[in-house]
Amino acid sequence: MQANAASLTADSAPRESAPAARLISIPFLLLRASTAAGAFAMGLVQTLVFARVLSPDRFSIFILVGAIGYSLWLCDLGLAKILFVELRAARLAGRADERAAAQASAVILFYVILAAVGSLGCFLVMATRPEFSLLDAADFALFFLYVALNLAWFSLRSISVSVDEYVFYEKLELVRRVVNMVTMLAMLIGLPLTVFLVGSNALWAALLTAAAVRLIRCGGLVPRVRGFPRELVEFFRSNKKSIARSGTSAVSDLFTYTFPYYIVPVAFGLGAPVIILEATFRIFRGASVIYAAACDLAVPGQTRALAARDAPRLIRTTLLAAALCLVPAAFACALLIFAAQPLFSFLLRSAATVPHPISSILVVLLLANLVHMVSQSLLQHTGFFREIARIGVIVAAGMVAATALAVLGGLNIVGFIAAYAAVYTTGAISYAVAAARGPIRAASAGDG
Repeated sequence: MQANAASLTADSAPRESAPAARLISIPFLLLRASTAAGAFAMGLVQTLVFARVLSPDRFSIFILVGAIGYSLWLCDLGLAKILFVELRAARLAGRADERAAAQASAVILFYVILAAVGSLGCFLVMATRPEFSLLDAADFALFFLYVALNLAWFSLRSISVSVDEYVFYEKLELVRRVVNMVTMLAMLIGLPLTVFLVGSNALWAALLTAAAVRLIRCGGLVPRVRGFPRELVEFFRSNKKSIARSGTSAVSDLFTYTFPYYIVPVAFGLGAPVIILEATFRIFRGASVIYAAACDLAVPGQTRALAARDAPRLIRTTLLAAALCLVPAAFACALLIFAAQPLFSFLLRSAATVPHPISSILVVLLLANLVHMVSQSLLQHTGFFREIARIGVIVAAGMVAATALAVLGGLNIVGFIAAYAAVYTTGAISYAVAAARGPIRAASAGDG
């Protein structure tokens, strides 16, 4: 077993002699379901509002700026998951780990600075373009900052779960979603875009401060910024193997979910093929958001079960996460089986006609995604980064090979998506096997 995974079991078993009454927290269930729904709704609201208050050219530039902001997530390299494992091990052992908390503070501060520097760079680039005023450049920079700060915020989620402050975090997240949606909709009745962007970033400042203060009190962060470069360097030095593995996994996942957008226009042309891909992947990615929320619910119970070497409880908690994922999956699959064409017609109108086989392929993708998300979440939060990295690289290589065969074999967009689904499903099964052979087997070691 890996060192990070072993740290979860090293000193914690005595604290788990009495099992918790519930496999998951009910308040966490309700809040996480609300914030997951809010995330899905906020994406739709943003598209609806921006499409109405901005010209098509200006809207497309905001999309590009947002995409670049999200690309900063490459700099994550899975650092939050490594911090989670270290802080969680200390929490379950009933001790404080000031070194891990200091490194967590350094990573969060690094992410905030990275977002600010990226925003400044965006302003400077846009300000040099003659077609944009300084106010335009400021708007683009503020939007970049608004997007990029998600990196620090979602890292705080991992830290909050590690010290059992997930309910407080989700309350803040719910506030963020509601306030942002309300202010976005206010632009439809005259609220200036600049006011929305300034207010949204001011909200970020308040939320990040509130979360940091709470985590400092709970030992997840430390109340100092002096010396943070030293702490950051030490974190990278002491976790270089885990960072290499988790970073490999993060890049592999990003490649898996985004490379079709680069391949399809080149191999199959613009227009209908790209629109069909987007309609398929919009549902596919939306399911990932819902599944991730269900998996988050199980993390505290899974890590406690592994620390206590309680394999039956670890299995039950993981199956509960899968069952929670299965509820929206069953609804989506039923919709695709019985009403796919009306659904796609509503989404696309006359822009493109989605071929009938796509709905069957999408059902396979949704079910494979369920297995993928549940298994990968268990592996990540118990420190099995090497297994995730290995599978991620193999899946990425399989995607490249399948794409080459699809293009050289003269397949159409349907054949390409089917080949993608076949490789993705194989990867999902591999993650499930790795979860059984990794954390579940590790938990079983204490049963005999």
